[in-house]
Amino acid sequence: MNASLGTEYLQTTIRRLRYYKQLGEKTFGQLADADFHFAPNEASNSIAVIIQHVSGNMLSRWTNFLTEDGEKAWRNRDEEFQVHNYSKQQLLALWEKGWQCFLGALNSLTENDLLKTIYIREEPLLVIDAINRQLAHYPYHVGQILYIGKQIKNTGWQSLSIEKGKSEAYNKSDGIKDPAKNH
Repeated sequence: MNASLGTEYLQTTIRRLRYYKQLGEKTFGQLADADFHFAPNEASNSIAVIIQHVSGNMLSRWTNFLTEDGEKAWRNRDEEFQVHNYSKQQLLALWEKGWQCFLGALNSLTENDLLKTIYIREEPLLVIDAINRQLAHYPYHVGQILYIGKQIKNTGWQSLSIEKGKSEAYNKSDGIKDPAKNH
């Protein structure tokens, strides 16, 4: 069966974004409650703050995505960057709430929606551009989460990708045949 370009774009985008969600969750699984609140320095955010921001962004951007501006009046972006001392469970619930909103909105789209115009802060964007914008934004923050997790765990970190010095062995294994594992 041949999928259209638009349908294929939506399917591959959702698959890639689920992968990044999973990377974040695999990092969370390696961390203790207190680790979520570690900030490398004053200018950096903790994993907790990054989760608060990503969730707030997702809820604002993807609630009523096609019909309302993506910067909702109820969103308090500055509050997302405040320390709240949420528990690990509360943070995981925020993470999940944001991702469910985002992925739910993506799953509801059809290829006919991709060239529609939506608005973020009153800026007109095609739906496909708005998706690409978030496809860059959310993995950027997931990368920050992984980096902080690696700093916290140090030698106790369980690698989520091909480990240093192990590329040749990986390429000879079955892993190379699974594109979802390549990054």
